Amino acid sequence: MFGLKKHVTSDELIAPITGQIVNLNTVSDPVFAQGMMGAGFAIKPDLNDSEIVAPISGKITVAQGHAVGIVRDDGLEFLLHIGIDTVSLKGAPFNSLVKPGKRVKAGTPLVEIDWQQITTNKLDPTVMVLIPNSKTNLGSLTVAEQSVTKQQMIGQATIK
Repeated sequence: MFGLKKHVTSDELIAPITGQIVNLNTVSDPVFAQGMMGAGFAIKPDLNDSEIVAPISGKITVAQGHAVGIVRDDGLEFLLHIGIDTVSLKGAPFNSLVKPGKRVKAGTPLVEIDWQQITTNKLDPTVMVLIPNSKTNLGSLTVAEQSVTKQQMIGQATIK
């Protein structure tokens, strides 16, 4: 049993990248900060960690480099948005490792990122973890501001 990771239950979240969890309302883009894309949290990434992993288990719904969507089996949707205004880079810094329709487990690698391309273009590398259907489906989200290591258990998202 040595080296085996703890099983992640359906409502538990793991950190998709190493960094510092911050409140979503502190990010520089008002669309995210005001919750227009749903409830969630943000991570100021450690730029030495160039891989994003799935924070939950589910089915990939979107895989566009800077954005990855996953829906859990209970219907709760998650959207990982890598950086602010990074869509303007037309996918250049991102290597998608998954395709829509694929089932993933929490911890599955989703995207490899070249942070230097993002910072060279003076863009914010903050990673947002959003729940687009939070107004209709989210019961609660508990994630505290803290330093995290990729795949560390960070909280829970329950469904109504």
